[in-house]
Amino acid sequence: MDDAASATDVAPAASRLGADVSKSLAALRSATAGFHDVNVAIAAGYANPSGIPCVDSPQGTMGVHVVKASLLDQAVTPNAPELLLYLPKANGGFKLVAVEYLVPVLVRNLSTGVVSPWFAMTPWGAGYAVVTPRPSVFGEAFEGPMPGHEPGMPWHYDKHVWLWNTNPNGMFSQWNPSIACP
Repeated sequence: MDDAASATDVAPAASRLGADVSKSLAALRSATAGFHDVNVAIAAGYANPSGIPCVDSPQGTMGVHVVKASLLDQAVTPNAPELLLYLPKANGGFKLVAVEYLVPVLVRNLSTGVVSPWFAMTPWGAGYAVVTPRPSVFGEAFEGPMPGHEPGMPWHYDKHVWLWNTNPNGMFSQWNPSIACP
């Protein structure tokens, strides 16, 4: 399926979400359309997807997570997602399938008052308090908080938006069972 067909397939699902959300998703689609060319995404500051593993599970696939590190903060900017999700193509290259918003979880050490991201694999204990409220985008609450998925990644909240590939589980579901890593 080509990218134009993917966007067309996704449009009816977005329209069921209401006029304001549909309008916002159309703006996001416009803001990210150029990233179908992975070189445009790299030039815009997103990481090069080459060598990044494609994430899948029995629940479905997410794809290759390509981050723009300068966007990893407490802000949620609808037209500037922190990550782009690509599916490797069998003959080489990448197909843009979704975007992902990610907000690191900040915790306050109750004895020192220091606020910082939480990197441990286990949740914070009684001596800490989460200071990052659960974010939302397009009227959808983020998933989490959850531990980082790889070493050096903090606990975070995230929200997937299957903007460029239909997801039978819903536009905002984490896993997409209709695609697979090659």
